[in-house]
Amino acid sequence: MTATADAEAAANELTPLADYLGSVLRRLRALPPLDLDLTQAYGNVLAEDVVAPHAFPAFDQAAVDGYAARWEDISGGGRGPSYVPAPSGTPGGRTIRLNVVGDLGAASWRPVRLTPGSCFSVAAGAPLPVAADVVVPVEWTDQGMAAVEIFRTPKRGYGVRRAGEELPAGTLLARAGTYVSPALVAVFAATGIGHVVVRPSPRVVIVATGDELVDVGRGSQPGQVVDANSHALTAAAAEVGALAYRVGICDDDPEGLRGLLEDQTLRADLIITTGGTGTGPGDMVRRILSRREGGRAGPVTFTDVALYPGTALGFGTVGAEEVPVVCLPGDPGAALIGFEVLARPAIQLLAGAEPVFRPSVRAHLLETVSSPGGLREFRPAHVAERRGGGYTVQPLSGGPFTLSGLAEANGLLVLGERVTTAAAGSTVDVLLLDRRR
Repeated sequence: MTATADAEAAANELTPLADYLGSVLRRLRALPPLDLDLTQAYGNVLAEDVVAPHAFPAFDQAAVDGYAARWEDISGGGRGPSYVPAPSGTPGGRTIRLNVVGDLGAASWRPVRLTPGSCFSVAAGAPLPVAADVVVPVEWTDQGMAAVEIFRTPKRGYGVRRAGEELPAGTLLARAGTYVSPALVAVFAATGIGHVVVRPSPRVVIVATGDELVDVGRGSQPGQVVDANSHALTAAAAEVGALAYRVGICDDDPEGLRGLLEDQTLRADLIITTGGTGTGPGDMVRRILSRREGGRAGPVTFTDVALYPGTALGFGTVGAEEVPVVCLPGDPGAALIGFEVLARPAIQLLAGAEPVFRPSVRAHLLETVSSPGGLREFRPAHVAERRGGGYTVQPLSGGPFTLSGLAEANGLLVLGERVTTAAAGSTVDVLLLDRRR
């Protein structure tokens, strides 16, 4: 049997990524809903549809600073206004003069009514007088105080915002599954909402495992590897909206690992471990968490998935509360890709967010690339929009294992299990990364 045939046979024994993800995500449920004060709701996901209890605007109001008037008075249809010669250069050769009978600010509350030939000086946001149907901007007048001369006539309704014009009472403001953004907070507040029911942000604990690990702030030495993973995965969890806690490094000690995970179940909705998922002599996480005890399978099942990089992934629950745990490989590149394809969707599902996967586009490939057969590869890439529409994608050098490529990428090029070569000019799938650049 040739080396290629051996590789294909090995790949055929792997679990397809889509099947694995489906089996994992079906075991997760969104966190129980929580009623939060509006000031605390930002960044959470709505657990219920939100309907406006009150209209916005709540009353007829001025949209600009100016003079609230009756349109028939300033258009020449009424009896009230008097006409005076216009300043030099004014279109029409005449202006309209109205009596200013009062001032209205945003804090005014007494109802007032316009009479023919009169107007009120109003500030933006002020309630409109009864019968007013136009606001003449200040700059279209001589800004008079007792009487005002109007040089230009706006259309009927100009400068006026009617009650409920933007959001009538009963309007569906947002559906369940929507992220609460700052603008949405403003909409809720403006329509009289002080509390919303949301899914809490998942509490995610990250643990790096391995006797070889040392903390950051030094260079790696033979027999020592700087722990990049727990820092990177903590940042990745925070980016997706989780409350992320980095526990740090846990040695390959069976009792120590069990005790640490048991302790963390008290404050975690999801635990992520990195390292030790393979079958080598030092891969203690797989050995410890998958071990059968008392005739029962271990709490975590490890699966060899058709994924490149990093085929070995683990999922299960730990502790009396059955807190979900995701076990990712120890290689930093494989750990970050594993987070993207498994841990990130799990966090989104716990948060009640929809959709759980990143958005994707079809893009024009700028460079021919090869891929291992039988594996679904996720490769760092740079995505750009084309002038005529659509996207182009440039694979970044070094492949999926390079941290520098992942740091530069704004997308992940996805090559399916049957793809061994993707030619320049072909159309490929790309996951879009929401990096803030």
